[in-house]
Amino acid sequence: MDGFAAVQQALREAPPHALARVVIDELRNQYGADLVELRMVDYAVKSLQLVDGHAATTEPVSVHDSPQGRAFGSQEPFVTQQPGGGIVVHLPLTIRGDRLGTLSVGLPTTADPNGLLPALRRLCEALGHEILVAERDTDQFMLARRASRLTLAAEMQWQLLPGRACVREEFEVGAHLEPAYAIHGDSFDWEASERYLTLTVTNGMGEGIEAALLTNLSANALRNARRAGLDLAGQATLADQAVYAQYRGSAYVSVLLLRFELATGRVEVVDAGSPKLWRVRGRSVEELSFDHQLPLGMFEDTVYAEEHFAVRPGDRLLIGSDGVYGTPGSGGERYGERALVRSLSGHRLLPAGQVPVAVLRELATYRRKAPLQDDALVMCVDWHGRQDTAEH
Repeated sequence: MDGFAAVQQALREAPPHALARVVIDELRNQYGADLVELRMVDYAVKSLQLVDGHAATTEPVSVHDSPQGRAFGSQEPFVTQQPGGGIVVHLPLTIRGDRLGTLSVGLPTTADPNGLLPALRRLCEALGHEILVAERDTDQFMLARRASRLTLAAEMQWQLLPGRACVREEFEVGAHLEPAYAIHGDSFDWEASERYLTLTVTNGMGEGIEAALLTNLSANALRNARRAGLDLAGQATLADQAVYAQYRGSAYVSVLLLRFELATGRVEVVDAGSPKLWRVRGRSVEELSFDHQLPLGMFEDTVYAEEHFAVRPGDRLLIGSDGVYGTPGSGGERYGERALVRSLSGHRLLPAGQVPVAVLRELATYRRKAPLQDDALVMCVDWHGRQDTAEH
């Protein structure tokens, strides 16, 4: 059995809370590593926290100006020299486009980093998959994601989300929320089948626990309808009925539903509220407007209708909640479309998974020290299309 296979088997056999310790032990035994650090990115995507069961009490490193952060940001290995000799290889820990953190491995001077990189990359992939499975049974990796305590509403919202990014042949999608440690009613969801990519951006009215409960109800109602095989309008209708039955019109949810046909790029839309959609095509940026239908749960027996548009390979879509485009700056002027257009143009070379964090970072600069008055959610989609379809 080669070194990688031995590590992989050890990971599969390890109890969920012991994955970090198994990686440390196996890398030392198999490769002579004298340093092994597993770090998870925090909820705000600002720091990388050491996984040791008490990550909030350990010294984090920045995602912006550290060797680990360089590997995390570039999604490529980054090699540094150890003070006493030898090297440290910092590797990104990423699963299907979702950036989880980094793995740093200190190797002796006799090691060949280029020769070991393929095995270390495979190890990171195997470790990432095991972490996602382990999170069902241990809090260790959840603890390592928080640089400070989450509010209860934020805890509920993060548990509702599918991840921060997803990459497939046909598309790349990424999303992020702020304030990361105190979000209330904004949320997003996605699902990719053989035929469709379905995206949901929701904004439940209110604050705190009430907003989180409302959004949880609507998100799970939409999932229930989707998994029952309903079309997009049917999903909105069922979720509308669920919210109205619970709140009788006293609370409602704004939602934007999108379903992409992967083979053709044809998109179905139900616009039932405040999230807005912009499209970047070549050098042009334009807002795509649809009929504004009633938010979910506002009235009884609301009927929803689908609209349609199409995406082409190379298109980028950006969805923003009202907490983004409606945020006032220091002078009182709202962030608005002009600032978003500048931001989209400035970040056109970034992959979709990194765009939401970059846009929200610019939003923070725009408002300066003023706190967010509402949740801010950004989702970005890069459309590639299917290669076999594009060739015909």
